[in-house]
Amino acid sequence: MRIIPLCVRDKKPSVRGYGGIMYQENIVLCGASAYEQKFYFNHDFDSLPEHVKQELQVLCVLYTEEIGGILTLEFDEQGHLQFKTEAEDSDGFFDEIGSVLKIKKIQTEKRELLESLEIYYRVFFLGEIPDEELQKKVDSVDKEE
Repeated sequence: MRIIPLCVRDKKPSVRGYGGIMYQENIVLCGASAYEQKFYFNHDFDSLPEHVKQELQVLCVLYTEEIGGILTLEFDEQGHLQFKTEAEDSDGFFDEIGSVLKIKKIQTEKRELLESLEIYYRVFFLGEIPDEELQKKVDSVDKEE
């Protein structure tokens, strides 16, 4: 499966406090398609550690191999990471129930990674200053690297 650059710069940013930018629509972090057998990564997030990018690729690709359809991980306006799924109407192999169960499993097993990505997005994209609890999480992630 090839990595394809994903460009989402067509979103219209609006100015927000602390010099941060708040986007009016969701910003895609990455995604995978069972139809095209490709993984997409938004290069606005190139500063993420390589092992995080690889973990995201494995997560998305394994999901689409098992469930089918298209999976994208997107940040909403508040910086929450959301799992979005799509399937073509003619796709009789897409497993809707399996999709919900697989996403819940991923959210449980990868909780720390997903929370760290939300903190990263809020700090570096929305310009938020982390409170003490968030800072502890960031510090613990930095120690692991």
